[in-house]
Amino acid sequence: MATVNPKVKDLGELDGDVLLFGGPYSNAHALRALLDVAEGLDFSPKNRICTGDALAYCGAPLETLALMEGACEWLAGNCEKQLAAQAGACGCGFDDGSACDLLSKGWYPFASQAIGADARARMGLCPDLIVFGNRGRRYGVVHGGFTDIARFLWPSSPEADFEQEFNALEGELGVLDGIIAGHSGLAFERDLGGKSWINAGAIGMPPHDGRRQTRYVVLNEDGARIRRLDYDVAGAVRDMRQAGLVQGYEVALETGFWPSDDILPQTLQA
Repeated sequence: MATVNPKVKDLGELDGDVLLFGGPYSNAHALRALLDVAEGLDFSPKNRICTGDALAYCGAPLETLALMEGACEWLAGNCEKQLAAQAGACGCGFDDGSACDLLSKGWYPFASQAIGADARARMGLCPDLIVFGNRGRRYGVVHGGFTDIARFLWPSSPEADFEQEFNALEGELGVLDGIIAGHSGLAFERDLGGKSWINAGAIGMPPHDGRRQTRYVVLNEDGARIRRLDYDVAGAVRDMRQAGLVQGYEVALETGFWPSDDILPQTLQA
């Protein structure tokens, strides 16, 4: 269901390139590396946009939140929504009994117990939608989709699914040239007859491709460019093991393959 009376943050016209990223996932080492890239390329905090799920699978939620503060524009993902509400589950949209559903019973309680009232209140302030202009084009930012914050849209999803989201979001924000999303964990761009669906991927977990590097996107004069992120994988794994988060995602950081590929369309499974 679409959010009723969503909180919308209008960033106005953003000059220059825009850094897009999603899913820090409590991986403070990856977020620190991404912010180092942003500083090195002189992106201002306003030109850095996170599609949500700052906290999830990994072992450093408090450090991740501290790095996020003031470093970027930050959209509410389902994890922010659920943690802010002190809900009992992550609300990720996993099928009951799937590997993702079972594994979330380890990392979600850890993240929820690690944070306090101030952090929950901060996450409750995150907007539901972001809108901005850049180089004559107008973009809306969602987490999974506007019709469902936890909607999974994949590179192979039917075009009608993307069109449904465009129609719904344009009903709320007006005409858009592109939509930027996250949630699925895979960075990709889908051309929809002159309009673009851009998934910024996730910096906190590799995209199930057998590599340790994660992904982010730079929106520049040539369009959306997917970039690889190198970071201290060993440090992130160490954080998870020290926290007792050894259900399989700590192995994924090293191997580049998810322990939960049953959530993927068959064509994307390893």
